[in-house]
Amino acid sequence: MQISKGTVVQFHYKISDLEGQELESNFGHEAVAYLHGYNNMMPGIEKSLESMAKGNEIEVELEAAETYGEIQPNSEQRVSVKHLASADKKVKWKAGMTAVVNTEQGQREVTIIKVGKFMATIDTNHPLAGKTLKFELKVEDVRAATDEEIEHGHAHGVGGHHH
Repeated sequence: MQISKGTVVQFHYKISDLEGQELESNFGHEAVAYLHGYNNMMPGIEKSLESMAKGNEIEVELEAAETYGEIQPNSEQRVSVKHLASADKKVKWKAGMTAVVNTEQGQREVTIIKVGKFMATIDTNHPLAGKTLKFELKVEDVRAATDEEIEHGHAHGVGGHHH
């Protein structure tokens, strides 16, 4: 089955900068699942995976506008330190570190600019915003979406959304 609107795609990825430095990867972990054609994935990734099939691999270079977006000016905010989240529960926050915060649009990765005892100044731009990046993508599975997935607008099950 080829990837097209209304299919659920499971894939592995590796993100590198233009010098080849690996920035993030999910190879060796659970594949990401998304409902293709419903704005659930970065536009550049969806375009790159269109018409591919299980087992296909591709390496693409994508501009910031097609991935994490351009850097938005005036994106600094002050938040309570207790709202910063990390896998390390005992982390000592410092400028330059990344954290996760919960927003009305879901979880968002942010960069800490300055941290005090109770409040932190964060940059809400994604840490990879404004960068052209290399993506290695491997399609692990493609299947037709269920009626419920189409109705909800996202993939369910392994690697997808859980209700």
